[in-house]
Amino acid sequence: MVELEDVPELVEPVLVAAFEGWNDAGEAASGVIQHLATVWDATPIAELDPDDYYDFQVTRPLVELVDGETRGITWPTTRILWARLPSGRDVILVHGIEPNMRWRRFCRELVGLMLELGVREVVLLGALLADAPHTRPVPVTGAGSDAGLVSSLHLEPTRYEGPTGILGVLQDAAAKADLSTVSLWAAVPHYVAQPPSPKATLALVRRVEDVLDVAIPLGELPEEARAWENGVNELAEEDSEVAEYVRTLEEQKDATELPEASGDAIAREFERYLRRRDST
Repeated sequence: MVELEDVPELVEPVLVAAFEGWNDAGEAASGVIQHLATVWDATPIAELDPDDYYDFQVTRPLVELVDGETRGITWPTTRILWARLPSGRDVILVHGIEPNMRWRRFCRELVGLMLELGVREVVLLGALLADAPHTRPVPVTGAGSDAGLVSSLHLEPTRYEGPTGILGVLQDAAAKADLSTVSLWAAVPHYVAQPPSPKATLALVRRVEDVLDVAIPLGELPEEARAWENGVNELAEEDSEVAEYVRTLEEQKDATELPEASGDAIAREFERYLRRRDST
């Protein structure tokens, strides 16, 4: 059982989680948790015992230097952090590595933690490789325990069927515990799969804003996203086959985009702008 450290009484806590590995193309989803932990000054409150869930020959611990001298071991695990927003609402952040074994027990432990903390709303973040052009807005699909919530967020419902990762199992476990759950998946262009993918991270952060109805400080993310796109543009220009492939993806994407969809996107960006202005 997870032992919590110095956790105050929480106010309408919501949990946001991402896991490195299969669910995290370009490290876009785990990048969101790292960003939120930084801008919200999150405090670690617990971690799961790695011996229960990780095969250390597959997911190896890391040797790191402490103060440039002492060598220390960092074990792969799932860490839980807490942050209180300016609005007074509390957020629980979960950042881990997809476990190698005992997934059902892993999810029972996390759901038990959610119930102990009084969490009623769960946001799960993932990223997948897709035939998406890097020059267009990053597609974000969603699935949830409440179809109305997915619709209200103007998310394209995911139609995926097939093998799943820890996010799919955790979403199922949370929904069975009568928790409101939504998963957000960003599409990372498969031809630039190497991390980081700041444009996809930024797209997910903006969707988290919509779910939580809060303004999230973006810091350097927009600039990093622009630099990433410009860098991929330069690489594509050096390879005519890649450039032609990107143009094909752009044409396919543009052909499927409806004018009203673009209008909805503009309206959402304007609402975001107003929310940011009101929060300053």
